[in-house]
Amino acid sequence: MTDRNVETTPPPKAGTKDVFRSLGQARVLITLLLGFGSGLPFLLTGATLSIWLAEGDVALSAIGFISWVGLAYSFKFIWAPVVDRFDVPLLGRLGRRRGWMLLSQLVVGAALIAMAVIGPEGGLTALGAAALVTAFASATQDIVVDAWRIESAESDEDMGLLTSAYQLGYRSAILAGNALILFFASWVGWNGAYAIWGAAMAIAIAATLFAKEPVDRREIAAATGGAPPWTPRGMFDVVVGPFLSFLKTHKTAALLMLAAISLYRLPDFVMGPMVGPFYIDLGLTKEAIGAMRLSVGLVAAFAGIAAGGLSAVRFGFGPTLLIGAVIGPMSNLGYTLMAVAGLSTPMFAGVLFVENFSEGFAGAALVAYMSSLTSIGYTATQYALLSSFYALLGKFLKGFSGVAVEGLQQGHTLMNAYALFFAGTALVGVPAVVLCWFLERRNQRLKREAGVAPG
Repeated sequence: MTDRNVETTPPPKAGTKDVFRSLGQARVLITLLLGFGSGLPFLLTGATLSIWLAEGDVALSAIGFISWVGLAYSFKFIWAPVVDRFDVPLLGRLGRRRGWMLLSQLVVGAALIAMAVIGPEGGLTALGAAALVTAFASATQDIVVDAWRIESAESDEDMGLLTSAYQLGYRSAILAGNALILFFASWVGWNGAYAIWGAAMAIAIAATLFAKEPVDRREIAAATGGAPPWTPRGMFDVVVGPFLSFLKTHKTAALLMLAAISLYRLPDFVMGPMVGPFYIDLGLTKEAIGAMRLSVGLVAAFAGIAAGGLSAVRFGFGPTLLIGAVIGPMSNLGYTLMAVAGLSTPMFAGVLFVENFSEGFAGAALVAYMSSLTSIGYTATQYALLSSFYALLGKFLKGFSGVAVEGLQQGHTLMNAYALFFAGTALVGVPAVVLCWFLERRNQRLKREAGVAPG
């Protein structure tokens, strides 16, 4: 892979139909299954865990604080250089990427089973520790799977295809982790459901064993100067090289890119821990939530991914990012409306459709955009940096979500407190819209200066 600059390369041309047609290709199917493995543990330490805790009468403030285990995803750029430049002992014989993938997937599965064994009845401290291990191993899996996906792409169009396959797998796992698991929790209890989901990591493990190593170690060494990582020069390149390469490639626009990425999904992150408790307080059962997510939510998520791909093809990355930034907070306002108007099946379906559609749309566009900004030799670290900026602020602020709702209850009913909270989370999406607009204006100006027709 070479540097990909969004201003000078065409957007991905692969949509959902292309991905389904290409599933016969082993590489595409493996990417989909690896995406499934990446998405499987994500909500089990976040929104789904909050429903489990809410049913156990855990205080909203405690639910908010325990969501901070998800900060592991936001600091993964710290240990990403190790994943980029060192092999895993023993497992390294599989290749650098495959070795790290297998190790992280084994730890994720074991940690999820540990959460199942402990449960809230075993104490929030022990459960939180197991959730933290899950999140840390899951973040490591994301680092290496993203690097494998980017390095496996043979062209920008191929990048779009693999990104769409990854997103389909990831979104399928997200639905399994916030919808299907609710039925299993009703049938076998939360502990049993978490144990089953831990065992399901075998799907990703199988994909890793069948995957091919994308880049030879010698190619990585040539791209990074060839200095052994344990030497002073090599260590400097391990730690600082990815950031210097990124700044050199994108110059002053790097800060604008990082700011836009960091605020892009802030509304979703901040409201996330309170959605589960809101459903419970509204009187929804696990079965009702799961059924709606697996029907309306499933259709909306795949429609959003397809629409995001079509928009990127027709309008380009910049406009697609801008559209995603605008429609993203709409679901937050939908939750405000639902809190004020009360429980209604059509309203619940409408809010869930908007939420999943916007997440699918914006997610596909953002992942492809961030993937296009990486360089060979630094793939894991640079993508980890970008995806960490994407989540860091939101992961931190969402820890105060329960405190915010409890504070708003002073002088308001619980439902009015929820309504004000969700409306406030929608407003924090405004800066992302402004930054995406500035980024797109800059891109159009550079195209005009280069003599490239806009669009």
